[in-house]
Amino acid sequence: MNGLELPPVIITIFGAAGDLTWRKLIPAFYNLYLDQLMPEKFAIYGVDAKPTSLDDLRKRLLEGVNQFSRQGKAKASQWNEFSSHITACLTGDFSDQSTFDKLARALNDQDKSWGEHAERVFYLATPPTVVDTIVHNLGLAHLVHDRKRARLVFEKPFGHNLESARHLNQTLLKTLDENQIFRIDHYLGKETVQNILAFRFANALFEPIWDRRYIDHVQITVAEQVGVEHRGGYYDHSGALRDMIQNHLLQILSLVAMEPPAAFTADEIRARKVDVLRAIRPIPIDELHQFASRGQYGPGWIEGERVDGYHNEPDVDPQSNTETFAALKLFIDNWRWQDIPFYLRTGKRLAQKVSQAVIQFRPVPHQAFPASANQDWLPNRLEIVIQPDEGINLHFQAKVPGVDLRLSSQEMRFRYSDAFHTSPPEAYETLLLDVIRGDATLFMRADQVESAWSVIAPVLEVWENVAPSDFPNYPSGSWGPPSAEALIAQDGRRWLQPMFLDQPKTGG
Repeated sequence: MNGLELPPVIITIFGAAGDLTWRKLIPAFYNLYLDQLMPEKFAIYGVDAKPTSLDDLRKRLLEGVNQFSRQGKAKASQWNEFSSHITACLTGDFSDQSTFDKLARALNDQDKSWGEHAERVFYLATPPTVVDTIVHNLGLAHLVHDRKRARLVFEKPFGHNLESARHLNQTLLKTLDENQIFRIDHYLGKETVQNILAFRFANALFEPIWDRRYIDHVQITVAEQVGVEHRGGYYDHSGALRDMIQNHLLQILSLVAMEPPAAFTADEIRARKVDVLRAIRPIPIDELHQFASRGQYGPGWIEGERVDGYHNEPDVDPQSNTETFAALKLFIDNWRWQDIPFYLRTGKRLAQKVSQAVIQFRPVPHQAFPASANQDWLPNRLEIVIQPDEGINLHFQAKVPGVDLRLSSQEMRFRYSDAFHTSPPEAYETLLLDVIRGDATLFMRADQVESAWSVIAPVLEVWENVAPSDFPNYPSGSWGPPSAEALIAQDGRRWLQPMFLDQPKTGG
């Protein structure tokens, strides 16, 4: 039995034998199946350029489930039930129209066997270079002509810059309607990212002070301990600005800064997020050093282990000028946020793995307490911890017990795991279920993508034309280059180091 009344669906994965399918997609679908969240009738079709038998594909995907499913190794009976829905693995060239004609016949036969027309999801777990080719051929095979039932899902990057993003969107819209396109950013599927909306708009406590009158500044940090791992070839042509800030960090900024939606609908929420991106003040190229910082990690130490610098990573150009760290200072020119700085930073091989948004409130307008009471005084701040220990910290002042009047900064801590005593779904589970439902709330619209590229376009232009003179400029295991500290210090502020709800989890 399934827990949701969902129509039949056929999920076609291009790149079925690839790493993304093995590591993320099938474990997510399997977890949804165990949680009784898949439709009663569903079928998964694989398409890959590499010849693979259905039995071999199922064996490989089982290995992925055993390694990456949040529910542990699969029980034989449950896997056998689930894998019976992995119906076929078709081999073919993505540029050959006969591959798509063969797929169309297979999907039509599946509809006939069920006696009804199924929803069709086409997931492109492929390199970005073949997206437009696959979409064009899907159109020629009449596989996406049903505007209500056919959906296309593909991964970032959504272009390489503003021009290429616009070209990609125009290409997609020749074949598909915007409501059929699901641009997946797994970061938006994380529970705590979604809970930013719940925290802001389901509670009356903070929204009245959520503006320039009471907030001093906002910091958004997405730090990774790992290096580029097996992504060296891709990352060396991308960098931290494209790979992280253009999507993940700007999406978090949008959720923190957006106006209240009139309704919790996909178009309404995405429209409010676009409003934020369009209101971001253009970064002046001639003053770029005051608004942006870049870095590249050298060798160093991570949790007691010596690690190589970026230039020694596999598939990376030893002379590469690609940034592995990026920080920006942004302003949002609207009524709520005028002249309030938003500081964003992200990087690899940093001191800890953490993702958080910190809202720093203004000091009280008048210090009525004597100076002796204020020695440990700190402004109020709110920390929304996205990972590793999802939760919310509120810092406030309290009197230290004793006969003397002395103030001390204390914390109120909330942890999702303690409050709900359940294992939250993985980001891909949430997003894939939304695709099946046809709910695009957590997916990026074309204008969102283009607006985000517009924000970072001036920085990209300068960084691509002016080579850095100091790379590598921060050791692995640090918090980034000195220029990132200078970026915020020039305003009389400092980066707030993560305050974990629990001890940080080790590793990357």
